Amino acid sequence: MRVCLLIIAFIVSGDLMAQRMPHGMVYGSKPSRVGLVQANKLEAFMGKRPRVSVSVAGRVAQVTNTKGGWFDVDAGNGKIITAHFKNNSINIPKSLKNRYIVMDGVAQRQMISDDHQHYAGGDSRGHSRPSGPRHLLSFEVKGLVVEK
Repeated sequence: MRVCLLIIAFIVSGDLMAQRMPHGMVYGSKPSRVGLVQANKLEAFMGKRPRVSVSVAGRVAQVTNTKGGWFDVDAGNGKIITAHFKNNSINIPKSLKNRYIVMDGVAQRQMISDDHQHYAGGDSRGHSRPSGPRHLLSFEVKGLVVEK
């Protein structure tokens, strides 16, 4: 009898420790679905605008820092959108990796100087431009909801 109760208690406690992230979990404010753009089409949607307020749907590639909500979203073709919450008090779990999300906020292009203006006054022969457009977009998240 005691063994049966012990086994049942062990199973129940194991389920409580490994809680799954429920569908529809919201971090920050609930995002709007009006004008929803897929992550792989965000750069084309922005055109030549440096900043745009938009709702984006995509898959989380990696959670870089749980405190403050820092994560990367897969934008297709090897491109990554770096994202973080506007409110630093929001913490996200590591289990958010490979989940599909909808996030609302401000997308911004990262400006890279072509003519090394950030080295003005110095010798720029030893410096080179970063190769490959991996992190060209950053996203400041106001709200996020877990889709699947």
